[in-house]
Parts: sequence; C-alpha cells; structure tokens
Amino acid sequence: MIKTKTFEVKADHGTISGYASTWTREPDSYGDIVAKGAFSEHIAQIKEEGRVLPFLFNHKVDDLRAYIGTVFELKEDDHGLYFEGTFDDTPEGQRARELALDGRLCKFSFAYDVLEAGEVTLEDGRKANELRKLKIHEVSLVMYPANPDTSVVSVKAGRRNRKSDEDIIKQIISLANQLLTDESDDIEEDSQESDAKSEEPDTVNDEEQKRKAELLEHANKLLEEVYK
Repeated sequence: MIKTKTFEVKADHGTISGYASTWTREPDSYGDIVAKGAFSEHIAQIKEEGRVLPFLFNHKVDDLRAYIGTVFELKEDDHGLYFEGTFDDTPEGQRARELALDGRLCKFSFAYDVLEAGEVTLEDGRKANELRKLKIHEVSLVMYPANPDTSVVSVKAGRRNRKSDEDIIKQIISLANQLLTDESDDIEEDSQESDAKSEEPDTVNDEEQKRKAELLEHANKLLEEVYK
C-alpha cells in the first residue's frame, strides 16, 4: 500500500530543498511517526543504482504535465529526511517554481511503501504507528500538509531564458564595453601626459568618474531585472 505524507516547503533558483520528513514524535493525520533511519536502506539502494526520484505536483503520477522536476539528493540527518530537487524547464515546472517562490504553493509531500512498522507508546501515553522502514517513490509540491510539524529550507528561482533577458544582457555588455574603452583611453592619456602637472582641479576626470559610476549603477539595475 502506498501512503502519502505532506510537509511544508520553502523556496530559492531553479532548485528546491527541504525536509520531506522529520524525526519529531508528533503523530501526523494518519497517526504515524517516522523513526530515524527509516529511509537509509532505500536511499543507499537509489544511490547504488544511480537513480533519481520524480518531483511531482500533487502526486499526479498519471499526468506527465505534473512531472515538474527531479529529486537529485536525498539524505538523512539529525533533523529528518533532507532533499534537493530541480524544476524542469517546462511551463508547468516554471509555474510551480513561481508559485513556490511567492508562497502560494508552500508545502510538499512524499509517496512511499511501508516495509516495516509497529505500534509505540509516546511519552504522553498516546499510541502511534511508528514507520521504521520505508521505500520512497516521489516528492510532490502540494497545497495542504498532513503533518503540522513541517520543515523547509529553500526554493531558488532559476535562470530564465526570456527574450527580454537577452535584450538586458546585451545592454549590460554594451555598458561593460564602454567602461573598458574608457579605461583604455585613460591609460593612454596618462602615458602621454605623465610629465604634465597642474595645480588646477581635474574637473574633467571627476566628470568621467561620475559617468562611470552612473554606467555601473545602470548595469546593476539591469542585472536585478534579470535575476529578480
């Protein structure tokens, strides 16, 4: 039987990372808790086989459009099951990334097989089903978590490939060429006038430095447009 468990996600650049499970002893909506080490055997198998896991939207395994990325890293640490994934360069993948970045989609879930489990009594006397050995199939970006004890790391925006970005980059290159040309001219002038001295303020040089500063400021603003 495949069950699903949901956790919160946080976002950062064409990639997503977070904790798909934690070792806290608070039962989720299924009454389950996860034992530390529950994923270790299957993670080792995945790595040995050189496989990756799909990153889906809402566990829709029967819809290819819902395959929005790839989970390329899984590991257990002292906090839980940490994962890293990338978004696909598809309309669905990039839309999911945008929704994760602004928080409208801010949870994730994973589907798994239970290979070993057993009932335990928690410190407060409640009973819970402890999941001790699991086989994970996928991680999904979803709307609602089953477990309120969620944990997140980051979602990254990713490099875009838009026509407007291309135009901005061309402007930045043009500005850089202007600065390089100015530097070359300054070196030549300094060489020719190295013996010339004046007590007059170098207002021309001040104006040139101001112009260069304005060019750099403009270039920085253009870069912000590309990566915002």
